[in-house]
Amino acid sequence: MTATVSTTNTPLNASRASGRMGFGRKAKAYLALTKPRVIELLLVSTLPTMIYAERGFPSVALIMATLVGGAFAAGSAGAFNCYIDRDIDKLMHRTENRPLVTGEVTPREALVFSWLLGAAAIAILWFGANPLSAWLGLGAIVFYVVIYTMILKRRTAQNIVWGGAAGCFPVLIAWAAVTNTVEWPAVVLFMVIFLWTPPHYWPLSMRYGEDYRNANVPMLGAIAGAKVVSVQVVLYAWAMVACSLLMIPAGGAGWVYTVTAVAAGAWFLYESHALYNRAQAGDVSNKGAMKVFHGSISYLTLLFIALAVDPFVGSAVMAG
Repeated sequence: MTATVSTTNTPLNASRASGRMGFGRKAKAYLALTKPRVIELLLVSTLPTMIYAERGFPSVALIMATLVGGAFAAGSAGAFNCYIDRDIDKLMHRTENRPLVTGEVTPREALVFSWLLGAAAIAILWFGANPLSAWLGLGAIVFYVVIYTMILKRRTAQNIVWGGAAGCFPVLIAWAAVTNTVEWPAVVLFMVIFLWTPPHYWPLSMRYGEDYRNANVPMLGAIAGAKVVSVQVVLYAWAMVACSLLMIPAGGAGWVYTVTAVAAGAWFLYESHALYNRAQAGDVSNKGAMKVFHGSISYLTLLFIALAVDPFVGSAVMAG
């Protein structure tokens, strides 16, 4: 007969496990706290916005300061989120392997790491770019940690609508880093990402609805039926595409951005309506939801690539 040994992650066991880890594994655990995939997605918008604001390439030093400062700010917010949500992360299959759940990082270590990363982010943006971008970086951290994680996430199905505004800050930071101000094109890009967030996250919450229900987190995709969610996805998708076209009059976007915004927008609207049609027909499978989720990432990536290319091709051709 084989004895069974309990592996419950008590604070003492977690602390001991954390202390026994090698440097490489520990570093990997700290990296996981920052939610690197989210950081990658946020930074997709940063460099193109800087290029568009400059109408060319800013200095390498400014680019690096803004990218690193922005990444650290997003990482700090993500780590704070992991610290605050560690009680519900262990209840969801999607998040059960996060470092605070497995004991690879202790709560105290995570909290100290979050503060240090946030302080480094503000310092890098302040001295490497300008104070305005640093204040915006601080605003992004506070908004995500306090407004979204602590106030909205567990209280309302509209949590990611308003809380998702934190994910829009990178374009403001990028624009401010180059121009030392926030102008209308930056506001338009902010609103594009704001309107993009619901049709990006709600299909994901449809896929992981059981997870959110187990953790008592009222994500719309978890508490409402597919028919309701699909209607909201379509409405926000239309608003997002319409808003993206405002870059033409407000930001002087050229033909590269315009063609991409129309084509990519039409494609994403098609996928959103396909999800709606399947939902209204009673198809509640996750296949269509995840297609919209992944499609939203492709849409945003294409849009910001076009934004970066446009100053070199689109605007020059139109001016000529």
